[in-house]
Amino acid sequence: MSVPSVVLNNGHKMPILGLGTWGSPKGEVAQAVKDAIDIGYRHIDCAHVYENEHEVGEGLNAKIQEGVIKREDVFITSKLWNTFHDPRLVRGACETTLKNLNTPYLDMYLIHWPMAYKEGGPLFPKNDKGEILFSDVDYLDTWKEMEKLVDDGLCKSIGLSNFNKRQIERVLGACRIQPGTNQVECHPYLNQKRLIDFCKSKNISVTAYSPLGSPNRPWAQPGDPVLLEDPKITSIASKYKKSPAQILIRYQIQRGIIVIPKSVNKKRIAENFNVFDFELNADDIALIDTIDCNGRFVPLAGAHGHPHHPFEKDEF
Repeated sequence: MSVPSVVLNNGHKMPILGLGTWGSPKGEVAQAVKDAIDIGYRHIDCAHVYENEHEVGEGLNAKIQEGVIKREDVFITSKLWNTFHDPRLVRGACETTLKNLNTPYLDMYLIHWPMAYKEGGPLFPKNDKGEILFSDVDYLDTWKEMEKLVDDGLCKSIGLSNFNKRQIERVLGACRIQPGTNQVECHPYLNQKRLIDFCKSKNISVTAYSPLGSPNRPWAQPGDPVLLEDPKITSIASKYKKSPAQILIRYQIQRGIIVIPKSVNKKRIAENFNVFDFELNADDIALIDTIDCNGRFVPLAGAHGHPHHPFEKDEF
């Protein structure tokens, strides 16, 4: 079956369901991409900082060579990392991603976070105390370079990730090409209703990362709430004879949100795709909405204090 798409503000179509690759173990990503394409996924979400784009490219190109897909059948997103915000570095960073993915263009390229880090060193540059070293590049200057990537055919669409309302407004006030999407952490504990309503009012689509509550995040602590085990989610899952993960993915699809669950397990990749044969009713959605608690699993605490950190001063 073909996955429904969201039409972006430039007319390009972005499949509403994709495969996330953040935290996918090295050595397993190429196979996960191959499995996902065989199952029917046509949207893969990547990023330079995940350090596995060469494996994504391997899986993707294997399926192109087999004739299962053509390049234009798949929507590929990647993200510009924080150490490459300097306008002089943007194009080179994009070209590195294209080389790693072994593809001539990206369908979507996002500024991964609004904060810039010190250029020219590791992905997480730190001082002697282990604190992240910041750069003072303004993301508006970065955005101007992102626009040139579209002009030159390296990217079909560009967008944002982890930007708050005020930051999006700044980009909209200065841009020549509007952001196509804002990719943010989004799940029932952090349902992002206000930010989604704002983005929709500006004709910007929203992509939900960590839609299952990021159960494999490396910094999880014993006793942290587990979204997949929330009694309200599990009760709805048993009602529909679906898994909690399928309920969480379906919830986003019915809100018109693009959703990118991550897995390298073939059975789960298939299960996460099998969400188009049922529909949650209005009562289910209302019940899921009651568990919102502004519960963020990916706070990027190491960058607190950065003037462009999106989660410190602003409401949403």
